Amino acid sequence: MASPQSSAQVPVTVLTGYLGAGKTTLLNRILSEQHGKKYAVIVNEFGELGVDNDLVVNADEEVFEMNNGCICCTVRGDLIRIIEGLMKRKDKFDGILVETTGLADPGPVAQTFFTDDDVKARTRLDAIVTVIDAKHFFGQLEQGSEAEQQVAFADVILLNKTDLVSPDDLKKVEDKIRGINRYARIFRTQKSQIELDAILDKGAFDLARILEFEPDFLHSGHDHNHGDEVASLSISADRPVDPDKFQKWMGALLQIKGPDIFRSKGILAIDGAPRRYVYQGVHMMMDSDWGSAWKDGEARSSKLVFIGRNLDGDNLKRGFEDCLK
Repeated sequence: MASPQSSAQVPVTVLTGYLGAGKTTLLNRILSEQHGKKYAVIVNEFGELGVDNDLVVNADEEVFEMNNGCICCTVRGDLIRIIEGLMKRKDKFDGILVETTGLADPGPVAQTFFTDDDVKARTRLDAIVTVIDAKHFFGQLEQGSEAEQQVAFADVILLNKTDLVSPDDLKKVEDKIRGINRYARIFRTQKSQIELDAILDKGAFDLARILEFEPDFLHSGHDHNHGDEVASLSISADRPVDPDKFQKWMGALLQIKGPDIFRSKGILAIDGAPRRYVYQGVHMMMDSDWGSAWKDGEARSSKLVFIGRNLDGDNLKRGFEDCLK
């Protein structure tokens, strides 16, 4: 079981989004704004030549490049090595920003913060922020799976370039995003302009923290889906969960279906336990910890969320129900 998060852990924000969506514009805004904080920046560009480094403003922050291939292929070794180096002088910055290439699946980046004990102990994944080009989003969905995956992994979405589309088209884009991932916060933006307090150091990846402020964040109910499109699905139960059965079921499920399950997360009521059991998963990686205490008289229900492709709602519901007391 994971150790509780510490305030000494450095927050990490992953910036992702399709080519040209506005990631570098957002990164430059973060680096140039007068917020009094310093960030270490890790930038990746696909190919031998690191083009993105030339686009990032000349700030006090140091930019670390990983340009020996796509971040989603080489990420763990490079990212772990860079973060370990940063931790030797972590008093010099307040957070870490990772900008992925526009063709990256953010999953392996997030998984790094689950897999390496040293990285997990010294940093915390604060949020995956996805920037979306409102004008070209539907076309990007047709070009491959990357744009869809970037939406699926997002905790926060900047629906950017809203001035380039009509209100009707903007609503269609937003509805499509909600169909893929209805749990991410969506902000409509132009030129990636947003109050940085809305996206930085918000604990958006921390499900337990979200639920403290938004108890209804995990909608109750069950969604049925057999299609091959990315979608989100939620399951709830009023009976307590057997933790051993849950761990075995989820471990087996992710080993088999992990490539299609981009994100999974839940708050579970364990029989006799005074605190919530918080579960989070990225692809085949899973982590869990005790969360906040149940209040006196509070209904102790369990809620589980999946975001992914080819989700068999009936099978997932049966598997979860088999874990109940």
